[in-house]
Amino acid sequence: MNREDILEKVTIAFSKVLEHNNFTLTNNTTADDVDGWESITHMMIISEIENDFNIKFKLMDLMNMNSIGDLLDSLESELKVS
Repeated sequence: MNREDILEKVTIAFSKVLEHNNFTLTNNTTADDVDGWESITHMMIISEIENDFNIKFKLMDLMNMNSIGDLLDSLESELKVS
């Protein structure tokens, strides 16, 4: 699975949790850029992504995620390990 495929699945997870798709996710996208992406929905999005990819993020990885690029980097790392 390449980064583009991962981004597509992440976008679907965001749409499912936020119940809209009025956004475009890029490496530089942050919570400030997406309507409804707040602390509680962030945890729901992370949970949805963990379920979709059958992984569990490390706490340190979660704390260092500041953008979609950081999320994709963590996903790529987790998927290579599994």
